[in-house]
Amino acid sequence: MITAQKIDREQELLDLYSLYSDSILKYITMMIKDYHRAEDLTHETFIRAFNKLNQGEQMIHPKTWLFSIARNITIDYMRRQNKYRSLLNLFQSQIEASNETERMYQIREESVQLYKALTSLKESHREVIILRKIKEFSILETCQILGWSESKVKNTLARGLKVLETKLLKEGIIYEENR
Repeated sequence: MITAQKIDREQELLDLYSLYSDSILKYITMMIKDYHRAEDLTHETFIRAFNKLNQGEQMIHPKTWLFSIARNITIDYMRRQNKYRSLLNLFQSQIEASNETERMYQIREESVQLYKALTSLKESHREVIILRKIKEFSILETCQILGWSESKVKNTLARGLKVLETKLLKEGIIYEENR
């Protein structure tokens, strides 16, 4: 049953909407920087105000009362957004950690396969590759360590790398397209 008092409250709220909805919308927009969402929150403000009036709440100063409701609704919205952002950040960091773990596992597997490929090489190829490419000795230092000539170090390295590359291609560590 519709009462005269309820009709009066509805009309009063419509009048308040006409008077204050634009300034509340601007206030909320400045708070959240999203015009379309601010429109929704402005409407939510007046719906909540209507419900409070129907529950018998009195408004002494309508403008401040409405802005207080708008502020609370906006703060609730921002808290929900921060909670979602926190959850998104948590999920993102878990995904990144998972990707990092996956990458570390992949690197480990590739290292094991590289080690196996290296150990299957001729000793001269293995020695020169380890000294030059893994331990990063210069050609001169490698010559001194192995007691070889510069040309022997260069030629043995080139041949050894070619054999190693072939083995790694076979194992699927080096892909044809990456060459």
